Amino acid sequence: MAQNVIVPVIDLTAAAQGTSTPEILQTALAFGSQTAFSAAGSTAVIANTTGFWRIFGVSTQLNSSGVAVESRFDLTDGLSTKIVWAQSSPANINGYTSQDFDFVVFLAAGESVSATTTASGSIMKGSARQIADVNGNLVNPSGFSPQ
Repeated sequence: MAQNVIVPVIDLTAAAQGTSTPEILQTALAFGSQTAFSAAGSTAVIANTTGFWRIFGVSTQLNSSGVAVESRFDLTDGLSTKIVWAQSSPANINGYTSQDFDFVVFLAAGESVSATTTASGSIMKGSARQIADVNGNLVNPSGFSPQ
């Protein structure tokens, strides 16, 4: 029996969206896309542009002063601040501690993310890369143009 109903077919694959580049390749690290940061007894603003940011690196602390040491990442909107990741060494612990970090943050308009360390023996070093804009559109690595 024949049917006169048209059934649309919607292709939601990456190829149908105009690109066949897998997401993992679009979020790859690239020389022109990375922003290095370092904080040692200071605060370093990592990003203040809207969108999604991947932040990764290592936090190393030397606690030999008998004073508590802290390294942390803060999100702020200019009025309040929220800690989103932290490494702490209590005052009674002497020696080195080290912790890797790798996470993604979303920044809306007026927000920023920063790295803060409370002592010169506390060092955070890493890199940040915008992986998507505020609307979720992936940002290709610098110099990459999909075919």
